[in-house]
Amino acid sequence: MQSAVLAFTEDKLLPVSAVLNAIRDLGNEAVEQYDPQIITQASSLSQLPVESSSVDIVISISSSLEFPGDQMFEEISRVLKPGGTILIHKNLKSDKSDSDKEISALERKLLLVGFLEAQRLQLKPLVSAEVVQSFGVKGKKPSWKIGSSFAIKKAPKSLLKLQVDDDSDLIDEDSLLTEEDLKKPQLPPVGDCEVGSTRKACRNCTCGRAEAEEKVEKLGLTMDQLNNPQSACGSCGLGDAFRCSTCPYKGLPPFKLGEKVTLSGNFLSADI
Repeated sequence: MQSAVLAFTEDKLLPVSAVLNAIRDLGNEAVEQYDPQIITQASSLSQLPVESSSVDIVISISSSLEFPGDQMFEEISRVLKPGGTILIHKNLKSDKSDSDKEISALERKLLLVGFLEAQRLQLKPLVSAEVVQSFGVKGKKPSWKIGSSFAIKKAPKSLLKLQVDDDSDLIDEDSLLTEEDLKKPQLPPVGDCEVGSTRKACRNCTCGRAEAEEKVEKLGLTMDQLNNPQSACGSCGLGDAFRCSTCPYKGLPPFKLGEKVTLSGNFLSADI
């Protein structure tokens, strides 16, 4: 069965021989059986005059890096049959272009448009002897149609089998512990500061209770009066301006009734 071939260019002339040579570059030797449809000056077209999914091979032959554009790539995808082939053939009349860079850009372009198997081809000039560089990239349209669906095979239900190698080198976690790790932690001894109903400072007190008791003794207060201050008039906690002359809390900073009175570190210390 003869394949339908569409070739187009932005130039005014595209010889049939150039198209047949391009088909031969795709690996089709029997080019005589092809009767390609050729479109010239395609850069002025917004749509290819071909029905959708009706062409097996689309060939673009141009001497411009900007042709074909994004819209033309969409048209190529539209007219190609599923699984059809696209060939972008460039014949440049200048050696200023970096062919490797341009080929890579064309490959990315084909992949972004949706073509598969994009690859570069070693090509010979097709149009005239003025051509300095000639290169090309081909790709394939996916074999499925847009909107097609297929059933996904369900994986058979099977239990996951885990193979354990008894000969593997496993580390005993207990062997990582040292003798120091196995020792029971020793809690510090509890002194008189922490136990007992009176909660007096111990002989070698280092927690600050002894200093607090010394300050309390100078004020003539008990520890209970500091830890749980009470007031008959209800104004003792507001400060000296609200306290009477016989108030036991006179000279202390303001506090809230029922909450422990906090003494600063320099309380009762001389200012000079």
